Amino acid sequence: MVSLQELIEDNKENFADDPEERLIVSGVSWESYEKLLAKLEDNSHYRITYLDEILEIVSPSQKHETVKSRIGFLLEFYFFKKKIKHKPMGSTTVKNRLKKAGAEPDECYCIGEPKDIPDLAIEVTITSGSIKKLETYSKLGVKEVWFWKNSGFSLYHLREEVPSRFAQTYGYEQVLSSVLIPNLNIGFLTECVLIPDQIEACEKFEEGITR
Repeated sequence: MVSLQELIEDNKENFADDPEERLIVSGVSWESYEKLLAKLEDNSHYRITYLDEILEIVSPSQKHETVKSRIGFLLEFYFFKKKIKHKPMGSTTVKNRLKKAGAEPDECYCIGEPKDIPDLAIEVTITSGSIKKLETYSKLGVKEVWFWKNSGFSLYHLREEVPSRFAQTYGYEQVLSSVLIPNLNIGFLTECVLIPDQIEACEKFEEGITR
């Protein structure tokens, strides 16, 4: 039987040829998933998601990483300026064996006190994947998920008190503004993320949030 590591080695050429590639493997045990995480712990380039024995490995493109870094930079700048206590967790692996779920967000944060599970996860989507990310994050108990796709944000907040109302989105309600960071203007953040020059983006963002 071909191991997951061998699958990755066999697909390295494809990963290199395409700026962003995905490898999907089904029938993967939790033990195999954890072994793969251990083997790749020194290679932060890959993003790995696991849900109900389906494994997705993503090799992000430069565009993906640029957008991810810009969002993280502006968001942490906002936290600093507004004196919001937080803990950045980067692309930390978040997993739950009993729920058969694991994810590595592009960026994630604890708001307030540090926790094992982040309050906010951010996913930059350049190409569509097969794993249901909202279901994965719902199983992990992440309160809020932001997706960046097609040059804009889609925000989802977990409504644990009435999950049946949002069954199609795994207990998440799509919202226009963040419940965790209610004073952040998402439209303005989007505008600044799209500015090509980092310094110009930061200057515009700082001016907008300090008025």
